[in-house]
Amino acid sequence: MRFYQNLTISQKQIAWAWAFLALPVLFYVVIRFYPTANAFVLSFQEWNLLGARSFTGFDNYVRLYNDPVFWKVFRNTFMYLILGTPVSLVLSFVIAYHLDKVRFMHGTIRALYFIPFMTSAVAMAWVWRWFYQPVPIGVFNNFLATLGFGQIPFLSSTTNALPSVLAPAIWAGLGFQVIIFMAGLRAIPQSYYEAARIDGVSSWTVLWEITIPLLKPTVVFLVVFSSIGFLRIFDQVYNMTTNNPGGPLNSTKPLVLLIYDTAFNGFNMGYAAAQTVVLFTILLIVSLIQLRILRDR
Repeated sequence: MRFYQNLTISQKQIAWAWAFLALPVLFYVVIRFYPTANAFVLSFQEWNLLGARSFTGFDNYVRLYNDPVFWKVFRNTFMYLILGTPVSLVLSFVIAYHLDKVRFMHGTIRALYFIPFMTSAVAMAWVWRWFYQPVPIGVFNNFLATLGFGQIPFLSSTTNALPSVLAPAIWAGLGFQVIIFMAGLRAIPQSYYEAARIDGVSSWTVLWEITIPLLKPTVVFLVVFSSIGFLRIFDQVYNMTTNNPGGPLNSTKPLVLLIYDTAFNGFNMGYAAAQTVVLFTILLIVSLIQLRILRDR
C-alpha cells in the first residue's frame, strides 16, 4: 500500500488502467492465444478425442502433403478467394458509387442491400438451395423451362457447383461492402470535385484520378476483410450440399469443411489441427501480401 502511495498521479492512472484491463486481457489470452498454441502442438500429435495424445512428429504434415483430397480442397479454397473477392468488390463499388448519387428513397434502398448481411447464413443457403432445385421445385430451372431452355444441374455438376455456391456468398456480403464504400465516398472532400468541375475534367477522369485513389484505405480494408471471409467460407457450402457435403467429387469443399469432417466425422484431431495450421498460415500470408501490395507508397 505504501508503494502505491509513493506513485505519481500519472503512474496511479496507469496502474488503474492495467487493473481494469487485466480481466479482458486474460480472457482474450485464454480464448485466443491458448487454443491457437494448443492447435500447433496438437498438429504434431495423434488424438481421437477419447484416448491419450501421442506424439507423431511431422507425420500429419507428411500425410497432408500426400493427400490428393487436400490439394483438391486447397484449390477450391483459392478459387473462392480468386473469384469471390474481385467480383464482390467490383459489384459493391459500382452499386455504392451510383447509390451515393440517389436521393429518392436512398435510406430504404441502402437498407435493402444491407438486409442479406444481417440475415442468417444458414437460412439464406437453404433458400438458394431451393432456387437451384430441378423442375418443378427450383425457381431458376422453372424460369429456364418457361423460356424453352434445358435444366441446369447447379449443385450436382462438378463444373457448376462451385460458382453456384459462391453466388449466394457474394450476395450475402454485398450489403456490408456497399455501406463501407459509401462511407469512404462520403469521406472524400468535396473541394476536389469542385476543383475538377471548374477545370472541366470529365466524370471518367474524376473517377480514376480522384475517387478511386482516395478510396485506397477503404479498398485495402475490404480486400483483406473479404479475402479472409472467402478463405473461411463454410456455411453456404455445408448447408447447400448437405446430401453430399462438399459437392460432387469434393468440387465445392473448402478447407474449413475439410477440417470439420476430419475432426468431427473422422475423429482425427491431430490431422485436423495440421489442416488448421495450414489454413492459419494461408490467411496470414494472403493478408500480409495484400497489405504489402496495397499499402500507401
